[in-house]
Amino acid sequence: MRLFSAVTSVFPARGLPVRSLRRAFNAVMSGPQALAFLPALMLAALWLGGEGWLLAVALGLPALIAMNGGMATKAVMPAPLGLEATLDQFLLQCDMRNLRSALFLVAIDSFDKMNTQHGFSAADQVETHIAGQLQRVLRPDDRLFNQGGGKYAVVLAPVATLDLENALQLARRLQDTVARPVPLDGTALHMTCSVGFALERQMAHPFGPAMLEAAQAALDDALHNAPAAIRAYAPGMEGRRRARTDRLHDLVRALESGAIHPWFQPQISTETGEITGVEALARWKHSDQIVPPSEFLPLIEQHGLCERLGDVVLTHSLMALASWDQSGVVVPQVGVNFSDAELRNPKLVDKINWTLDRFDLAPSRLNVEILESVVAASPDDVVVQNIAKLATLGCGIDLDDFGTGNASITALSRFDVKRIKIDRSFVTSIDKDQDQQRLVAAILSMAEQLRVDSLAEGVETAEEHTLLAQMGCRHVQGFGIARPMPAKDTLDWLRRYQSRDPLVPEIGRTLSNRTR
Repeated sequence: MRLFSAVTSVFPARGLPVRSLRRAFNAVMSGPQALAFLPALMLAALWLGGEGWLLAVALGLPALIAMNGGMATKAVMPAPLGLEATLDQFLLQCDMRNLRSALFLVAIDSFDKMNTQHGFSAADQVETHIAGQLQRVLRPDDRLFNQGGGKYAVVLAPVATLDLENALQLARRLQDTVARPVPLDGTALHMTCSVGFALERQMAHPFGPAMLEAAQAALDDALHNAPAAIRAYAPGMEGRRRARTDRLHDLVRALESGAIHPWFQPQISTETGEITGVEALARWKHSDQIVPPSEFLPLIEQHGLCERLGDVVLTHSLMALASWDQSGVVVPQVGVNFSDAELRNPKLVDKINWTLDRFDLAPSRLNVEILESVVAASPDDVVVQNIAKLATLGCGIDLDDFGTGNASITALSRFDVKRIKIDRSFVTSIDKDQDQQRLVAAILSMAEQLRVDSLAEGVETAEEHTLLAQMGCRHVQGFGIARPMPAKDTLDWLRRYQSRDPLVPEIGRTLSNRTR
């Protein structure tokens, strides 16, 4: 803007920042009040420079006003500023007046599940309702931006004092607001959120993009520790965020390239010692190392990759089962874990049926393993329908990690569960802990009365194996029998195991009944 530059060079602002002078000039020249200066400007031009300057001002001033956005009127309201522009505006005020501001990013935990469970229209309704609730706890000059996908940005208007403790209190207030029940179709939804924030005084270069990146790094760290986590920005978070982003990219590539595939852990009968099945467990081989499931499975769930992982594990599991059949080593069934996201897919049953047909396998060769927490939380919706259809198809239904959730006896029959898998936390040291023995005995007694099969996970010693057999648990798996192995190693192990002399005594129910 040449006229502005000329003015600032001829009449320098003493002690006034150039940015402030520019903003004041823009304010004067962008409204009807600019008309009041026209006569004075014309007279000054003629007096200072003669007719040449007069002509220059007459021709240049309208162009200058047009370049500056025209003359605002009450009938034409300025468009609202976006997030970065608002940040820049507030940060400029902080710089000029020694004030403080902050940016908060709020993300509803597991918002993607809400889309799946209730539909996009309901999710939009919930998102709008929460935005209204958040707006009510903010001051009039604060700015709230609904970013979609269950995410919000809050920019605090500049204040005289703002420290870390004040910011944490506001973050908790935002969490409390999101936690209020949200009405939806006659019911009330209860949600949590994670919050990441950055303070203006932490920014070496206080500009909108830099502050947004800092707050996003804090939010990513909070989501990594979700649900209901709060994280304040600290130097170095960007590096951790980039590392997680790189790991996510590696994870997606691994899913596509086959670096993530199932390993198999054998299951055997406590009565005969024969192999009764295997469980498929996802493993990731990365740079000649095995990445622990505890590191990559939460990342898969957080980024909505559960269904893609499920497709990989199901396909490779049934492929392995078919190949073992061709090798003359028959494994009765393979157990595959299904996530909540997969069970809510209306096309799940068709997909499983098609994959079974592809490998020419009977549905009875597949055990669908579902977590007890999924059963306890599922109303009469697509999850119930899918499990019922899979049972009708002929697949076995295993209730995994039994005893750690809140599934009722009614749920066992309602979901047509064929077998419960007793969680390893009840099995560890069962031969030494009488409380563990009584608890497992009660579970096994219930299973027997309901005519539900039983399997104990996490069996690591011969003593645990023997006691479980005596108590009437019909199947076991764990490190004491075999660790999870790739498909080829599993085939070698199966051949060696089936050619051995029986290692497990036929303890049976007679001894079981005597020990009760």
